[in-house]
Amino acid sequence: MWPWYDESGRFAPLKLLVLVALCVPAALVAWRFQAHVLGADPLNAAIHEIGNWTIKLIFLALAVTPARRILDWPRVLTLRRMIGVAAFCYAAMHLSLYALDHRFDVVKIATEIALRFYLTIGFTALVILAALAATSTDGMMRRLGRRWRPLHRLVYLAALLAVVHFFIQTKADVDEPWVMAGLYAWLMLYRTAAWRRGSDRRVPLWAIALLAPLAGGLTALGEAIYYWIKLGVDPVRVLGADLSLATGLRPAWVVLAITLGLSAAGALRALTRRRRGTRASQPA
Repeated sequence: MWPWYDESGRFAPLKLLVLVALCVPAALVAWRFQAHVLGADPLNAAIHEIGNWTIKLIFLALAVTPARRILDWPRVLTLRRMIGVAAFCYAAMHLSLYALDHRFDVVKIATEIALRFYLTIGFTALVILAALAATSTDGMMRRLGRRWRPLHRLVYLAALLAVVHFFIQTKADVDEPWVMAGLYAWLMLYRTAAWRRGSDRRVPLWAIALLAPLAGGLTALGEAIYYWIKLGVDPVRVLGADLSLATGLRPAWVVLAITLGLSAAGALRALTRRRRGTRASQPA
């Protein structure tokens, strides 16, 4: 079945729109490469940009479940498989471009992956994504039965490995990796809350809203510890810089804005539905 059809075989405009959107980043990178606007080392820049989008798509796939609950949008679940497979495709492109940069020297590539820790981590994440993509079909779900769900929980590990890979290979500005780390913390906090309540539908919106400052605080704390260990900077100074907007929009604030914005969208959605229900119940 084509990806732009739903389970009943009908054309689904939303799925087609998302499919096109998933292809846009790769198309833009390809166009910028051909237009020679990726800098002095365009292939290396393309490798990093595709890798960056890989992490974003993994996180987007992980965000589908919270979005269903927070936005009360069950149809978004139909997009999770497509986004997850797209994340694997981008990871495969990331490795392919890396191989191209090394002229497809298999021995050298394998040696690099084995000896360089961040490449080993990234390759492990790719293997996990490949396994998840290969078993994402309805047929594999039926064949694996109860084993399917535990297997696909490995996406949490793949996301963590991708963030660590991003951290290590980023040599200077680590603000974006810290944003990814903070969002990962929020996603795991949400799933922990859902697990403790037995279902994500039992997690109230007020509890979800509280996860935003918690994830932002953990991001700031993690960044302070990181600079203390790596550069010996006083953690209190880093925390002060993180909590103050005088130094710009720090990763903790970005994480807070994204997660709090999602909670606010959920509250607005709930309020709108409540008002519609009240109007519908009023006598004509």
